[in-house]
Amino acid sequence: MFGYDIGISGGVTSMDDFLEEFFPVVYERKHKAKEDNYCKYDNQGLQLFTSSLYLAALVSSFVASKVCTKHGRRLTMQAASVFFLIGVVLNAAARNIAMLIIGRAVPLFLSEIAPVHIRGALNILFQLDVTIGIFVANIVNYFVSNIHPWGWRLALGLAGVPATMLCLGSMVIAETPTSLIEREQLMEGLAMLKKIRGTDNVNAEYEEILHACEMARQVKRPFRNLMKRSSRPQLVIAIAMQVFQQFTGINAIMFYAPVLFQTIGFKNDASLLSAVITGIVNVLSTVVSVVLVDKLGRRFLLLEACGQMLITQVETTIESLIAQAFLSMMCHLRAGIFFFFAAWIVVMGLFVIFLLPETKNVPIDEMSERVWKRHWFWKRFMDEEEQDKKDSV
Repeated sequence: MFGYDIGISGGVTSMDDFLEEFFPVVYERKHKAKEDNYCKYDNQGLQLFTSSLYLAALVSSFVASKVCTKHGRRLTMQAASVFFLIGVVLNAAARNIAMLIIGRAVPLFLSEIAPVHIRGALNILFQLDVTIGIFVANIVNYFVSNIHPWGWRLALGLAGVPATMLCLGSMVIAETPTSLIEREQLMEGLAMLKKIRGTDNVNAEYEEILHACEMARQVKRPFRNLMKRSSRPQLVIAIAMQVFQQFTGINAIMFYAPVLFQTIGFKNDASLLSAVITGIVNVLSTVVSVVLVDKLGRRFLLLEACGQMLITQVETTIESLIAQAFLSMMCHLRAGIFFFFAAWIVVMGLFVIFLLPETKNVPIDEMSERVWKRHWFWKRFMDEEEQDKKDSV
């Protein structure tokens, strides 16, 4: 669902029927022969159509955790899918920009049920699902682009298919043992853990989950707790890795792949087909990660990705500069954006090398003792945690 939403926006924003109805200025600029290719799609309203989903997510994330903890994962997913369906209807039936933006704005499970030794692979399955969603969206964009004048409505409306699947699926899947235990449904949580593992020998894992839930329950002010010195390693790594991911440029490319290909000279069908090829590569790369993550570890894959992306960005930059230097470096070094991304990838690689510890086969409950307190840098921040334990005793 999330992947489809990422992939569909770029294709829709490149369709003439969509632009003509909602962004006529961009439509006229797109078909002007003298207009700078790099600036044809430069419109804040058009960009808000894509970014509004993530602005809404920023606000909702502050309450999502509390709702999920209080009402459980299943009910939260059901509510999310219903809101997403409402957004799909608003988008597909949109008559003005306001309806488009509102429709975009309206709309952990595996980590809690996965055995430790395959948790990395199962968590990456989420990313695999996202890439498959992007790939499907690219295919949809390619085929509906020639359905005039309502092909874009069909593309946006088909987002209701994964939302419906999520809604129906959340009605039949099991609630996670962690969710049941943290809501004090202890016997139900134990029974669910036995059912998921397929054995009655789960006492050790049950005690770990119970202990983790008890520790979490003692945290009265979670956001203030995040600011403590002992929480700094987890906080810095959690934020930094997400920031680095954005600054690799991959999400921006996924948002606007067809627009990007049109900008560099591809025709409409060719740009959409190129986006499909990009989606295939994205899926295959994620499959490789699923297979290798628990064998090679997360740090190795991140460092390998840094090197691979850096080489690609530099190669793309050189190729772009050579091919387009005669046009005054394409309106003052527009291709220089790849240098910007490449520099951030170098920074990300250094961050992973020196500050991101390996967590392969380490249960979440043992992260503090086995990872943070042994890391050359982060261990200095764990003294406060020890002092807190002594004070509580």
